[in-house]
Amino acid sequence: MSAEYQLKLAPQTLETADAKAKPLLEQANAKLGFVPNMYQGMAKAPGVLDTYLHGYDLFRQDSGFTPPEQEVVFLTISHLNGCSYCMSAHSMLADKMSQVPADVLEAIRAGKAIPDERLAALSEFTRVMFETRGKPGQADVEAFLAAGFEERQVLQIVLALAVKTLSNYSNHLNHPELDDAFAGHAWQG
Repeated sequence: MSAEYQLKLAPQTLETADAKAKPLLEQANAKLGFVPNMYQGMAKAPGVLDTYLHGYDLFRQDSGFTPPEQEVVFLTISHLNGCSYCMSAHSMLADKMSQVPADVLEAIRAGKAIPDERLAALSEFTRVMFETRGKPGQADVEAFLAAGFEERQVLQIVLALAVKTLSNYSNHLNHPELDDAFAGHAWQG
């Protein structure tokens, strides 16, 4: 679901990027082997892309969540925001890199119950944090902790919400075309 309005600013590519955006795009190209269309759109305001990349890396490196758990968080947020681009990209990562069980991935993509207790509790708590704008109830936090998560991970969910808000909202405004790397996992909400 994209915004009715589409930004008219040209995407920033490796060839056209300004001095602030170019190093960020070069870094992405070196790491991924290509510059995702989402990054080219976010680079229209380099601070958005820089903040996204920094927060994303911090969440991946230090959240205390396993790679499958990280994808559950990102997919849950992207689903709630209706971001087709991020749902597609994180579905590919979940499937090919993070080893999210196929039935869990399909449940999240379909908006159905997750058939894994721990991952279901993680997704549910992420949804609560999203819907309450970071004001979970006592019972919500206790259920999250009872599923085996740590209190510091509540704040890591806040980081993930910030990161995905940057990418999801930017995608809504930029309408990026889905990259070929993610096309096999295309999602329409």
